[in-house]
Amino acid sequence: MGAARGAGRPRSAEKDQAILRAALELLASQGYVRMTLDQVALAAGVSKSTIHLRWKSKGNLVTAALESIRMVQAPLASGDTAADLTAVLEDFASTVTRVRGMALIGTCLAEEAHTPELMAMLRERTVLPRRALLREVLERARARGEIRADSDLEAAVSGLLGPFYADYMAGRTGRAGWARQAVDLTLAGLRPPTA
Repeated sequence: MGAARGAGRPRSAEKDQAILRAALELLASQGYVRMTLDQVALAAGVSKSTIHLRWKSKGNLVTAALESIRMVQAPLASGDTAADLTAVLEDFASTVTRVRGMALIGTCLAEEAHTPELMAMLRERTVLPRRALLREVLERARARGEIRADSDLEAAVSGLLGPFYADYMAGRTGRAGWARQAVDLTLAGLRPPTA
């Protein structure tokens, strides 16, 4: 339970969101070390003291910013494995694009040796929850007998996500149908042999 607030103006959700957006943008463009709370305050249109009222340090702010892009829930399951996997992948691509996720990943990778907690936060708040969503769809498919019982679901999840990153590196982002193609290819390798 949070500390009781004194009398005064209630916290502004709009300011909170502006600060978190600014922090994500600066993390992606400046990196963690070069990003300052003064820059965040300027970009968000707030004072530095406004940030300090909400977050005690730059690390706390970055943690909250990464938390704000966390995958909260999967697209509604339809029971159609291919459609459900495709929906999760398309939502993933949309989220990565919206928050400049590839730049965030690059920042976290570049600074992993000096600030390993950044990569740990990114994994915990964005990467692992998304992988869990894909794995859950595959587990349901396995329970229905749609894929082999001995399927390596972690490898399958990597196979589903890999095309997005490979396309990005090849300059092919936004390619129509990539998610369904990744799903079809992965599921073809997981299906039980026909009698």
